[in-house]
Amino acid sequence: NGTSDFGFGTVILDINDLGVGSYTYTFEAIGTSVSILLGTLTLNNQEKYSNVSVIEVLGDKPRIDYTDSLTSPSFLLEPQSTNLITFSEDFSQWLKQSGGTGLAPVITSNDAISPDGTKNADKIVFNKGTGVLASDLSVISSSSFTSQSNTASFYIKADSPQKIVFRNSTNWQLVNVTTEWQRISKTDTGGGVQIGLRDGYGISGVPDTATIYLWGCQAEALSYATSYIPTAGSTVTRAQETCNGAGNVSTFNSTEGVLYAEMAALTDDQTSRAITLSNGTTSNEIRLYFNAGSSNQIVAFLNLSGTYQCVLVYTSSDITQQSKIAFKYKQNDFSLYIDGVERATDTSGNTFSSNTLNKLSFAGATNLNNLYGKVKGVYVFNKALTDDELQQLTGPEYNSFAALAAAYNYTVI
Repeated sequence: NGTSDFGFGTVILDINDLGVGSYTYTFEAIGTSVSILLGTLTLNNQEKYSNVSVIEVLGDKPRIDYTDSLTSPSFLLEPQSTNLITFSEDFSQWLKQSGGTGLAPVITSNDAISPDGTKNADKIVFNKGTGVLASDLSVISSSSFTSQSNTASFYIKADSPQKIVFRNSTNWQLVNVTTEWQRISKTDTGGGVQIGLRDGYGISGVPDTATIYLWGCQAEALSYATSYIPTAGSTVTRAQETCNGAGNVSTFNSTEGVLYAEMAALTDDQTSRAITLSNGTTSNEIRLYFNAGSSNQIVAFLNLSGTYQCVLVYTSSDITQQSKIAFKYKQNDFSLYIDGVERATDTSGNTFSSNTLNKLSFAGATNLNNLYGKVKGVYVFNKALTDDELQQLTGPEYNSFAALAAAYNYTVI
């Protein structure tokens, strides 16, 4: 129980009257050493504290993602990316531009609750006037960055439906702003981001005025938008996230089994992203992956001593949506089940001898082709499941027998 202050480096916390219990505080270190001072900054009242510990919290680790579901989150694995926008939330730092009949945008900082749950979204009023020329404008512009292919994104909403335009190149895009937060993104080639009102450039329906809330602007040198990277005066880079090297020879059955994953790709960019069972080489490998060079394609194969024993292929409608995928391997018995349906089979081929497989990776056998995606579960079964078991494993979950019967057109008597 404390009635004084808790000092950590140059940070002071008033913890008066917290009561008996355990409390955790997280700080971002700006130096290589820190010190802790308990009491009133003169070492008084030290007896009031016990079991104080400092734990380094490592960043750049795979994260749990709740954007798709609050009750069924995903393991989020993303590539390295840099937010090229130096002020991603403080739009008062952006250049305010006007021209022709337009007025400079009016910005009110920290005016609304943003998607991160705090009051740090800015309110922006745009007024381009009644002019209809490209020179009639009211926009905000980010600091410039190296002109390159990039994906710009931001979160936006309004008190009533609005329209604005934005660009990250010479091409403007019209945005229909709703009363709910939505993330807008656009992939193009350019060296900056502009948001506001401007006529011309082939865009019709641009209003004279608009009032919106803005938060979380990002520009990254990728073909799609990754999760938000906050900045406050400089660019910020998030390290790539990988998960490799689980298991040993006693963990896996090399002669038969099932490799199962419930996962979704971050985008259909036609690059190879894999989950594998192997001995650390591509010569002995079971791979379940999103295929390179083919849109929405899911592939499973078994490579034994450098020779493919089976290659099973299925084209999904959308690999960015969660799918339950199971690859069964057994001597002369291979099958690929996806979302409750057998998608491909092969009845000829060998499997490994005992104690061959010793490594489970969210990548290829040699840690290439990292799986960038959202993963809800990965399992390895040490026996080849039956067709009924595979169907149940990969099929939908039903809350009642009636729902199950309706899905399969059973007659309930």
